Amino acid sequence: MTASPTTQQLPVVEVLSRCREQVRPALVRAVNRLHPWHGEMAAFSLGWERVDGTPAPGSQGKGIRQALTLLGAGAAGAPARDAVPGAVAVELVHVFSLLHDDIMDGDETRRQRATVWKEYGTGPAILAGDALFALAVQTLAEAPAEHSAPAVRLLASTLADLVRGQADDLLFESRPWLGPEAVQPHEYRWMAEHKTGALLGCAAGLGAVLAGAPAATADALCRAGRHLGVAFQVVDDLLGAWGDPEVTGKPVHSDLRRLKKTYPVLAALASDHPAAGRLAALLGAGEPLGAADARRAAGLAEEAGGRAAALTEAHRQLDGARRELESVPLAPVALGEILALFPYLVERAE
Repeated sequence: MTASPTTQQLPVVEVLSRCREQVRPALVRAVNRLHPWHGEMAAFSLGWERVDGTPAPGSQGKGIRQALTLLGAGAAGAPARDAVPGAVAVELVHVFSLLHDDIMDGDETRRQRATVWKEYGTGPAILAGDALFALAVQTLAEAPAEHSAPAVRLLASTLADLVRGQADDLLFESRPWLGPEAVQPHEYRWMAEHKTGALLGCAAGLGAVLAGAPAATADALCRAGRHLGVAFQVVDDLLGAWGDPEVTGKPVHSDLRRLKKTYPVLAALASDHPAAGRLAALLGAGEPLGAADARRAAGLAEEAGGRAAALTEAHRQLDGARRELESVPLAPVALGEILALFPYLVERAE
């Protein structure tokens, strides 16, 4: 069994900040290898610079994935520096996925700034994402030879899972809200595990792989990260429906307005509450919702139990992640810092 985590844990924000600072120099060096145009778009997407190249104040992202990679190495008993190439790779893949995801979803803002495709155009944003994808693979391939091959294999399988999940997310949009062809909550969980969970699992597992940990340790960290990813996606859905735009950085009700299938709405529709029928009628018209109807849909989804069901699901996934972490021996300090992320992720929506 895993040793009990230390009771002297740093606040989560300090853990994330420390990990970002450890990764930042290598991430900057990696981005500087890109074509200057791609590097400019990457720096803009990462929140480092404005379009004109001047430093950009404000949010540069929490860095949860890169933190998981460093903490995964620590949990396996290795120094964090061993996992820096993995942290750079997962951050590059994360940014690549956001660039393409924003285009597919038509999102015009992220972190209270214009998205890359809105500032630079769709074609350039796609190309920048492709460049980041290639750079991520190259970064891992150049890691110490002893561990680079299994690391690249893990990243490759993760990328395959990620695009499978993204494909299902897009296909959900063409399926009805009710009836035998309707998207079910269990299908959403599978999609979220692949679209979001695969990269979080890869992040935690890569740290262990680059540390030379036993396969069982890396696999347990991967599985824990996948559970964490489903919880993360469900909480993001909650914030999209009921979050503060000043915190989320995205317009309120943006998912509802464009009729995106999200876990709280699917869970609400699957309930037998009378509000579920009114919600189905509102969404079933098939037209994007205006601001008033989106607010009404959010209220009906909450009344039908969608918000409560989503929080329950997020906590259930975190419990699954804890069980995976308890299945293998892990260093207590790093384990404690990984566990500290769990309530932090869910408390954003409570």
